[in-house]
Amino acid sequence: MIDVVSYLPAKRKQTPLGWISFNAPCCADKRQRGGLKVSDQGWSYHCFNCQFTASFMLGRSVGVKARKLLGLLNVSERDIDLLNLESLKHRSIEGILDERQQIFNALSDIKFEEKEDFPPHVELLTSEHTAYWKYVRERCVPDDYPIMVQMKNDGVHWTRDHVIIPFTYKNTLVGWCARMLSGSGPKYINHSQPGYVFGTDLQKYNWQHVFVMEGIFDALCVGGLALMHNTVSDAQARLIRSLGKEITVVPDQDAAGMELVDRAIELGWAVSMPDWPDNIKDVNDAVVRMGRLATMITIFRSRETTKLKIELRKRQLVRKTQ
Repeated sequence: MIDVVSYLPAKRKQTPLGWISFNAPCCADKRQRGGLKVSDQGWSYHCFNCQFTASFMLGRSVGVKARKLLGLLNVSERDIDLLNLESLKHRSIEGILDERQQIFNALSDIKFEEKEDFPPHVELLTSEHTAYWKYVRERCVPDDYPIMVQMKNDGVHWTRDHVIIPFTYKNTLVGWCARMLSGSGPKYINHSQPGYVFGTDLQKYNWQHVFVMEGIFDALCVGGLALMHNTVSDAQARLIRSLGKEITVVPDQDAAGMELVDRAIELGWAVSMPDWPDNIKDVNDAVVRMGRLATMITIFRSRETTKLKIELRKRQLVRKTQ
């Protein structure tokens, strides 16, 4: 396999998240906003300036975007073709199933407009951004999700400290959300498109279940989906069903969350309402206090599929929150 790191510019640095930062070759970047993350099986690239993305995984064909990036890094066409042949020789059942999933996704007519309207002066979050880093780590967000920070106010965007969570669909930027860290006013300011569900790109083809929650941090800490409100629109329901997995709704354990339970029953989806301690309201709270594994165990054990059992558990929670 091509050692793609050897083709990178000499001027580069590695972040605590494992990303290698360098001047992005896909645009006129001079601030090392190109990011490459390498694994034993391939690599993933994201430009935090022009939002160009590309990736390669052993066992798959070298795609158009991956070819473009390798060309920009001065990898010869011959070496790219050899990489493609080598990759196909290592084709595994995992690679075949993954390509089938990609074909299934490509056939879907669910589309979102690509957005490149990030606020100005954003940077990839690293441990150098001390307060922001501490906040995100305390929320148990995985290290490999590209949380952003806006380092300079331009007189148009907010003056309150915040982190920015990119919204992607099929690895394309389609929106973003700012989560305020302090001050009065709304905690979240979303720039999302109708019918969008956060977290579809977090799903793996071999996962049998998908968990649907309200909050973005709920979804990030367990690899689930976030509705970003306490109901499911018809367009969101269609998108979630298109994933082809067993759907379980895990509502917030408050009055608003119970409205999501009613909608889940209407859609015929399973619901999980674990018997968590009183100081745990949602999935993110549970992960912060109990850990990811313990939280997932409680969710699976509390999963109900029959309307009667879901209604009974809902009544218990309503009495508990009153």
